[in-house]
Amino acid sequence: MSFGNVPIIMEGQELANKIKARLKKEIVELQADGITPGLGTILVGDDSASSIYITMKHRVCEEIGIRSFHSHLPSTTSQEKLHEAINGMNQDCEVDGILVQMPLPDGLNDFEALLSIYSEKDADGLNPINLGRLVTGNPGPLPCTPNGILALLNYYRVPIEGKNVVIVGRGLTIGRPLALLMSMKRHDCNAAVTVLHSGVPDLASYLQKADIIIAAAGSPGLIKKEMVKPGAAVVAAGITRKGRTLLSDIEEEVKEVAGWITPRVGGVGPMTVAMLMDNTVQSAKKRKIQVKIH
Repeated sequence: MSFGNVPIIMEGQELANKIKARLKKEIVELQADGITPGLGTILVGDDSASSIYITMKHRVCEEIGIRSFHSHLPSTTSQEKLHEAINGMNQDCEVDGILVQMPLPDGLNDFEALLSIYSEKDADGLNPINLGRLVTGNPGPLPCTPNGILALLNYYRVPIEGKNVVIVGRGLTIGRPLALLMSMKRHDCNAAVTVLHSGVPDLASYLQKADIIIAAAGSPGLIKKEMVKPGAAVVAAGITRKGRTLLSDIEEEVKEVAGWITPRVGGVGPMTVAMLMDNTVQSAKKRKIQVKIH
């Protein structure tokens, strides 16, 4: 916990660097057996934020030794053409992980796109089959941002088991899978989880009782200082891009009362990318086993 009024800053980059260092060693071991992990990404359209995210992910691939494959499709792409691009990566034995950058342009079905990714190549952990594995407590690639948030909380020794966790935001990429993950009967989870959204009246009445708050609503400044119990852990997982500025769901003054808090930049983001790389490397390890069998 914090000392005085200074919270512990949960720097995601610090832990992400440690994960990348571990993955580098694992990749070297895989390469000794003739396997280099490969990440395939698909971007539809020319959304600037999505383009930045894709570039950043491939930069990390290069840094740690993962091969990059990329398909950039026009915004006018049909669902059929998108599935053809996905299936091309499904069939490519050198691609271990596939990521379709979300959100897709209007007119394209996110669910169908995610479902068409082979579950064993689902680098983002959002294929409906893998989400089903999460629901039933069976092993599979975990959604990157929720898994990264959990790892960050554990790294900074935030008590979770039996604690009151409030997640603001019920989206597919963060809120819903994170609620499932943190409520699981595991040594690093096992919390009492409440999921809220920005339309719930009097958010403060819930938040003021929370030991851990995870804001993933994409509503700038939604969580205010007076809503937070002194000493609580606060994770800013929802951001809104305004030009070149990233706006957090967490008001800046929250750090005056929080025990732990993520920075506006460099908190959850680096962890999401690190978990994406980890899912890809773990998939490559399974390929190694299959190659040995055959």
